[in-house]
Amino acid sequence: MENNELQKIWKSADFEINKKSKDELNLLLTSKAKQTLKELIILDIIAIPICVGVVVWLIISSINRIDDKLYLANNILLGIFILIALIYCIWFWAKFQRNKFNLSIKSWLAERINLQSIWLTGRFRKLEFYLFPLIYILTNLSIHVYYTNLYFNDVFVSEKFLEEDMWGMIIFTIILLAGGFYGLIKIREYHMKKLEFLKDLYGRLHNVC
Repeated sequence: MENNELQKIWKSADFEINKKSKDELNLLLTSKAKQTLKELIILDIIAIPICVGVVVWLIISSINRIDDKLYLANNILLGIFILIALIYCIWFWAKFQRNKFNLSIKSWLAERINLQSIWLTGRFRKLEFYLFPLIYILTNLSIHVYYTNLYFNDVFVSEKFLEEDMWGMIIFTIILLAGGFYGLIKIREYHMKKLEFLKDLYGRLHNVC
């Protein structure tokens, strides 16, 4: 993969490398690997409090609309998706943070490259692109219906919705989904670039150690 950023990093790093001992070089490469890994999991760290906030909203709104069965079904389905995402984020973060003292730095890095590769190139690599619109629609329904003070099945046949809210919701949904998909694509490109950088680091560690 063409990676101008990677080339620039190594252009500056190689000048330092020529002056360093094997141990110093190993330390330099390890430090760069850890820094890159922190950048990769930052989105997971941000996603955790967001997921917790959504779960709290779902609990409170469901209690306040306990007699609306369709609204509860919408919230329960959304809650299942959010809990799955929350558990995955925590698991992924814990995996990256966990240090196995019986592993060499090469094995430690290889394990994390493998984790990142599974997410970016594995069989479920497109899962987030399918879940994003579904989670957005369920969330939008949960919020919109809650503040209308109508039952779920009455909201979408109400005069206010048909005359005022419907077109605004459709236009806003199209804009937000387009922006969301664009963001997901850019994030994936960024992560792929960092993954290639980690693979290059691993190759250099393999040559040094």
